[in-house]
Amino acid sequence: MAIQPHQQRVIDEKAELDTKAHALSQFIGCSPIFETIDPAEQERLKVQNDLMWQYSEILGLRIAAFE
Repeated sequence: MAIQPHQQRVIDEKAELDTKAHALSQFIGCSPIFETIDPAEQERLKVQNDLMWQYSEILGLRIAAFE
């Protein structure tokens, strides 16, 4: 079965999101700059990162359901 255009958009969206989420995870976990940021902003970035990975997981479930 061929991938439909709307399905390809979901696949592309997940790939882009994963790239961004991975970069943010690396920033949070490995960058010394992160430790210099205001603690409230650090927390917002962590929440954002968690939500990005949750969103990615949902997109993955949608992709897995493509037949």
